[in-house]
Amino acid sequence: MNNLPERIRIKDIARLAEVSVGTVDRVLHGRPGVSENSKKRVEKILNELNYQPNMYASALASNKKYNFACMLPIHGEGSYWCAIEKGLQQAVSTYNDFHISITPLYYDPHSPESFEECAHKVIAENPDGVVISPTLPEKTFFLVGELKKIGIPFVFVDSNIAELNPLAFFGQDSAQSGYFAGSMLMLLAHDENQVVIFRHIHNGKHKLMNQQQNREKGFRSYMSKYHPTCQILELDVDVRLSANEVSALLDQFFAQHPHIKCGLTFNSQVGVFGEYIEQRGLNNFRLLGYDLLERNVQCLKNGSVRFLIAQQPVMQGYNSIDGLCRHLIFKKEVKQLNYMPIDLLTADNVDYYQEVREN
Repeated sequence: MNNLPERIRIKDIARLAEVSVGTVDRVLHGRPGVSENSKKRVEKILNELNYQPNMYASALASNKKYNFACMLPIHGEGSYWCAIEKGLQQAVSTYNDFHISITPLYYDPHSPESFEECAHKVIAENPDGVVISPTLPEKTFFLVGELKKIGIPFVFVDSNIAELNPLAFFGQDSAQSGYFAGSMLMLLAHDENQVVIFRHIHNGKHKLMNQQQNREKGFRSYMSKYHPTCQILELDVDVRLSANEVSALLDQFFAQHPHIKCGLTFNSQVGVFGEYIEQRGLNNFRLLGYDLLERNVQCLKNGSVRFLIAQQPVMQGYNSIDGLCRHLIFKKEVKQLNYMPIDLLTADNVDYYQEVREN
């Protein structure tokens, strides 16, 4: 191995293995047309030299196209999921030289049938990789099983189901986030002995997204450990109710529980309750919620929401595509658990947080 240049080239490997440059190139890229004997000689030289190919240049030269299916809940403009999609598109722009595209597919998060129908669409796309926001575990098993059968890598975003062993997960540790929410709520509660969980349900059913379930488990774990005598009330609000019907339901709740002063919600709809608190002048009620939706931020600034917990959805979306690209294009190892920071925002720091996030 004497007289080799500092930077090993394919022609150097070809000379040492006594094969053509084309043969080395086919071995490096796993293409057919190489005899077993020649392949072994090339691989032996590669191992001896600890040769690391320039994957960036190789990927550019291959001219292969990659399409990623992205399976997300149906959402409206200005929702949390719009920020996830913004991150997905930013990553597509970053990897534009590598012919990346995404196919967004949507499901109703309150309908198991909708999730299953969307899963079949994902499989029919035969994508190179998949970004999934998983719903209840039992409804995600089928999709993951099919993807594993045909060798398609998948990434979970926002919510994780660890036992399904994704290539990577990008999002908060939901249980720890709920635990943290408990500690922050009780800072607001002072000596109160009652708090309320506001939940959004669909069609009278308590089928919460996996992430919300885990947040509530973490919250209850904190309360059980540090505030076991505090009564936890629950109010379920059906997503189909009109604004007037929601107000009537809340009026009834507060009439029945006139002394309650603290509450929280585990999804991004805290603005619904914050606006009610403003309308009714319940200035002593202290409310905590999640996500930087415009509606939520306005309630934070107005004081009807005291704390918001943010989880950097743009970064989650971006990193999901980035992880698939690093795995498929550059053959790099991808860290499986990638937790987002648990950011606590108040009216005093939210503008600075948004400015940094958007730049």
